[in-house]
Amino acid sequence: MQADAVPAPRRRVLKGVRLVFNQGRSTMSGLLRDISETGARVSVENSLVIPDEVILLFQDGSRKNCRVARRELRELGLHFC
Repeated sequence: MQADAVPAPRRRVLKGVRLVFNQGRSTMSGLLRDISETGARVSVENSLVIPDEVILLFQDGSRKNCRVARRELRELGLHFC
């Protein structure tokens, strides 16, 4: 992000999501905490087993390709690709 860029406003939500990885062979449940036009924050059981690129699958069937921008033990900051 550029020094003078304003981050996209985030909207707080609490919705179940699935993280899909390993070419669709693996999934993990998560809780969507907030979302913006550029990314999302997701709580998970253990973020250390999740690769750097995932698909975020929403309850309505829509999906976003994501890159992990921030990783904590039980939380991921995702950037939409």
